Amino acid sequence: MIVNTNKSQTLPAVEAVELSEQLPFTLKQIKDAIPPHCFEPSVPRSLAYFFLDIGIIAGLYAIAAYLDSWYFFPIFWLMQGTMFWALFVVGHDCGHRSFSRYEWLNDLIGHLSHTPILVPFHGWRISHRTHHNNTGSLENDESWYPISESRYEKMTGLERFARFDIPLLMYPVYLFKRSPGKQGTHFDPSSPLFKPSEKNQVLTSTICCIAMIVLLGVLTYQWGILWFVKYYFMPYLIFVMWLDLVTFLHHTEEDIPWYRGENWNFLKGALSTIDRDYGFINEIHHNIGTHVAHHIFLNMPHYHLKEATEAIKPLLGDYYRKSDRPIWQSFWRSYRNCHIVSDTGATVYYRKTR
Repeated sequence: MIVNTNKSQTLPAVEAVELSEQLPFTLKQIKDAIPPHCFEPSVPRSLAYFFLDIGIIAGLYAIAAYLDSWYFFPIFWLMQGTMFWALFVVGHDCGHRSFSRYEWLNDLIGHLSHTPILVPFHGWRISHRTHHNNTGSLENDESWYPISESRYEKMTGLERFARFDIPLLMYPVYLFKRSPGKQGTHFDPSSPLFKPSEKNQVLTSTICCIAMIVLLGVLTYQWGILWFVKYYFMPYLIFVMWLDLVTFLHHTEEDIPWYRGENWNFLKGALSTIDRDYGFINEIHHNIGTHVAHHIFLNMPHYHLKEATEAIKPLLGDYYRKSDRPIWQSFWRSYRNCHIVSDTGATVYYRKTR
């Protein structure tokens, strides 16, 4: 169920459309409701999260190598893949420039966080910026935006299979090919994703990823393909599934409106996301479940998002959305019911195709 701060009933679709047409508050009013310190990053605190994640990852590798047991490896894959995801979230702060006020430090830690998990930091950062600047826009959003009915009819069987049947494995494909109907790759400086002025940044991140692939190749040559599967590929696969799951869940729900043309604006789009509760994983992956506040104020450090969320909930009222369903139940519900949107209408909602 999608609830407001007072745990009211789910908004009917008609009422949700009416609410979405005119917001009773401004971006400034929302910002004024948040304690000012929530917008201030702390370099020591940000670095502490980075080094904590690196330390846990190193410790898990040490334990796995010491035990070298197939009884432990499935546990190791799940834990290490989750930590890869946590490390990605640290780099995510760097990409939003909320890790610190120093661009060079954001870029350094961003590359140290993302390169080991084969994410081109600048390429991803720029496309992710596009996503945040256009969240909820049917025409311009970058990731996990709906497929229109007419676009769906033109999709090949392979495209439909990838988009609707194996959504938790699509992130590497997205890095190379983007979403259906959009061209470009995150690794090519000449991609339409990027401005000419961003060429060197994109190239730097691509070179870093190539260097990581070479390193993995050398280690695999030295220790064998089984080493690669046990110590890198399986944790990486879990990381990809975490990334796709979280991104999917925060932007895919039957009651979340999507806007077409001039009916969209930044604040309405930012409110077209939904908070999720991941239980004890919340702290491990740095409270990424507080997604509404994050989309309204993308430059806020992750460790202030919980406080900011509590501060804005009374003001947002029914516009604040949080699901109290278990994560996997939420995923299954959206997986089965959220496929396409109508070709017409200023405000539209997901519906199923089958």
